[in-house]
Amino acid sequence: MKKFHIFTLSLILISYSYAQDFDQEALNDLSGKYAKSSFSNFRDLLSIPNDAAYPKDIEKNVRWCEKAFETRQFTTTRIETETVPLLLAERSGKNAKKTVLIYLQIDGQPVDSSRWFQESPYKPVLKKKSSDDDWEEIPWNSIENYEDEWRIFARSTSDAKGPVAMFLAALDAIKDENYSPNFNIKVIMDFEEELGSPRLPEAVRKNAELLESDMLIIFDGPRHIVNKPTLTFGARGIATITLTTYGPIVAQHSGHFGNYAPNPALALSKLLASMKDDEGRVSIPGFYDGIIISPETEKILRAVPDDEDQIRDRLQLGRIDKVGSYYQESIQYPSLNIRGMQSGWINEKVRTIIPGWARAEIDVRLVLESDPERLLGLIKEYVKEQGYYVIDTVPTKEERMNNPKIATFTSEISYQSFRTDFNSEVGLWLRKAIIKGFQEEPIMIRMSGGSIPISPFVTTLGIPAVTVPTVNRDNNQHSPNENIRLGNYREGIKTMIAILTEKLD
Repeated sequence: MKKFHIFTLSLILISYSYAQDFDQEALNDLSGKYAKSSFSNFRDLLSIPNDAAYPKDIEKNVRWCEKAFETRQFTTTRIETETVPLLLAERSGKNAKKTVLIYLQIDGQPVDSSRWFQESPYKPVLKKKSSDDDWEEIPWNSIENYEDEWRIFARSTSDAKGPVAMFLAALDAIKDENYSPNFNIKVIMDFEEELGSPRLPEAVRKNAELLESDMLIIFDGPRHIVNKPTLTFGARGIATITLTTYGPIVAQHSGHFGNYAPNPALALSKLLASMKDDEGRVSIPGFYDGIIISPETEKILRAVPDDEDQIRDRLQLGRIDKVGSYYQESIQYPSLNIRGMQSGWINEKVRTIIPGWARAEIDVRLVLESDPERLLGLIKEYVKEQGYYVIDTVPTKEERMNNPKIATFTSEISYQSFRTDFNSEVGLWLRKAIIKGFQEEPIMIRMSGGSIPISPFVTTLGIPAVTVPTVNRDNNQHSPNENIRLGNYREGIKTMIAILTEKLD
């Protein structure tokens, strides 16, 4: 019996010793093994429709996440809102002194199934490149012997259920290696991110004590275009505007009323075009006030290994806007973007009419130095200066008759920008974990051009935040045929294991 105890103790010690030795080789082995074992789980998650406009589908996603985290010894709490809940999962670390809050997005963009090259965006398919460089579907069971360049196509593969499945796989890996992080983990899951997380700020304010943490990690977004390990230390915020101009009360025959009834589409086009100069810069006075690119910032921006020619080639651009002289500089400024326009009918529904109205949907990307209210005010005032009577509702007959130019202007601030110092505790810790996992320095990006709803955590909880992107940049995010490269999926698991096994003092 004594020999048995000694033998058992030896095995425990060996296992414990191995569990602490998460060097690059061990991380490679674990990430490969747990990528394979997690594909079924990933497929199940992708098969649940997740458009936040459909609360019943979101409820299915909430329940799936509750089960997934509770199975992994987390306690879960629904943070109720007016629509769908946020979900908090918590697990304590042994002798933990710090708490890490992790943000995961579960919902996805709406889908137009007619533009997907598969039966359904919610029925994941496995594809590889054919000899003529097209994507061809292969049997799902081929994934047991997958290659890094193969891809899974489905809504939210990259944005952002992929990182969710990676994180769960990483948790399984360290559990099976008898390793427990030396920090507490809180995971906040957002089911309305693609709607702008409208209820997140209030939920964070009301639950600040419940969400209290020392730092925030966001598992979201694509790596740098060269597809090397990346850390992003900030993101632009976002506000939106809906701008509508008016013509006749209802659409009129262009033969009868052309040259007589003003065309609202033409008026809106001229108004929008006047907001920017020929170089793509916003011409509204004061729009860029307060943004200064210091020599220190310039050095940080230039350190990102962008290939400007490659970026333009990939986007097939013969010219670029001149807000900045290169890509990283351009996204340090607020932007004004026409994200969609509508008036009358086109294509097979085209008809010879003067439209009754024209509408533009605009997004304004925000940076820390710009006050969102001020920027929206500048744009609204500019519309007024162009001779428009500006209101926030559909105009009455009296308003139409008494004002030659009339526009409806409504706006909403979703969330502000955030930025974290490279040398913050969370920045240094994550950099160390990435170096352990990949034996190379991560690409350090000051701020991404896109927006994620993180500022409520940063401002309300008073904690620094860093994004750890993992997916391939050419993933068709927000578009038909969204996908994830399986090499990125595997390396994403490796990244998360490296972080979970990095000591945090």
